[in-house]
This record gives sequence, structure tokens and C-alpha cells, in this order.
Amino acid sequence: MNDSIRLGSLFDPQSELSIREHVRPHWSQAGAIVFITFRTADSIPQEVLRRWEREKQGWLQRHGCSPDRYWSEVLPTLDPALQFEFKKTFQRSREKFLDRCQGECVLRKPELAQIIAQTLLHFDGQRYRMGDFIVMPNHVHLLAVFASQDALTAQCDSWLHYSARQINLALGRKGKFWQQEPFDHLVRSTEQYDYLRTYIRDNGTHAGLPKSDYYYHRYLRQE
Repeated sequence: MNDSIRLGSLFDPQSELSIREHVRPHWSQAGAIVFITFRTADSIPQEVLRRWEREKQGWLQRHGCSPDRYWSEVLPTLDPALQFEFKKTFQRSREKFLDRCQGECVLRKPELAQIIAQTLLHFDGQRYRMGDFIVMPNHVHLLAVFASQDALTAQCDSWLHYSARQINLALGRKGKFWQQEPFDHLVRSTEQYDYLRTYIRDNGTHAGLPKSDYYYHRYLRQE
């Protein structure tokens, strides 16, 4: 995958950066490759999410942080190596749980996965550059590049709103479909980007799913 970097640039800690605070920090940088995960609202039970919150607080306390501050406030102040260890630990927990395919998992239906694929590709080359992505039964992983720091948040909101409406129409229902705050991570090295491309490509296989239960799109470099 030595051509993968052509999708965009790597995160540059010396360049202008936008950090949006909500439940957790969201970092964005113009032209930088970002890894994004959406998950359906029923993919992770609330009791599991609450347990992870307690575990995050406990992890930071074991590393000398004050128990009086919430983990999302403390994390950006830590040494980069410790931040990486924290994120790797809890990202792995989330990804393993998502791959168990909890919840209704309606995205295993090809016609609904196709709605997601068409949504993600609709403005490819105009509002953003879309890289590899996979639509799993209860979540989506993708790599993308945005031209401005504010575009990531606006486009994620647009993807979630439009696809949820189309899927609910197809299912003849109403109500919340996505967990509203996606996970995003700026890619920091060529090795990490190649790893994420491989992870996306193999996600369905590693979860033990037949090819009919997921939709995979591979980015092809434009000369």
C-alpha cells in the first residue's frame, strides 16, 4: 500500500489545528487524513458505555491524574506517549465490542449498506476526498480528507442526518438511528495510515462475517 499517502497529508503538529470539545476532543486539520467511525445507536448498551467511563477514570488515576477531573479534560494535557497508550487501550475495547455485532444490525442488508455508500461518495471530490471505507452491520469506518478545519464536523453531521433519514424511510420507521458523536482520529504516520487501510479492508473477515453482511470500498489513487 505504498501509494496510500496520496489520499492526503499526515497530521502536522506544527500547523494550524482546530479542537472542538464535546464529550471528547475532536481534532481537525485542513488537508490531513482522518479516520472516522460511526456506530448505530443500539450498537453498544448504555451499561457498557458507563463501565468504560469508569475504566477511563480509573486508568488515569493509576497514572497519577486527579480523580476530581473528568478524563476528557485531563487527556489533552498528558504526555503524547501516554495519550497514545490511553487511546489505543480504549479504542481496542470499542472496536472489539462493535465487531460482536450487537443491536439490530440492519446495515447487514445490502440495500441499506448501499444507502451509506452512496451518501459517503455523493460529494467525493467536491466537499472532501473519500478514501477506503467499510459498512459493517452496526458501524462504519472510513478514511477521508477535508479542505478546511470546520468541514469535518459539518460533513459528518450531514452524512448522519441524511443517511438516517433514508434508512428510516426504507424501514418505515422514525427515531434515532446513529449515535450522534462519531469517533475521529488524525493520521500521524504513513505506517499508521497503511495499518488503518488494512484494518478497514479486513474488518468484515476478522469479525467472522460473510461478504454479504458488509460493504467494502477501496480508494484508488487518481493520477
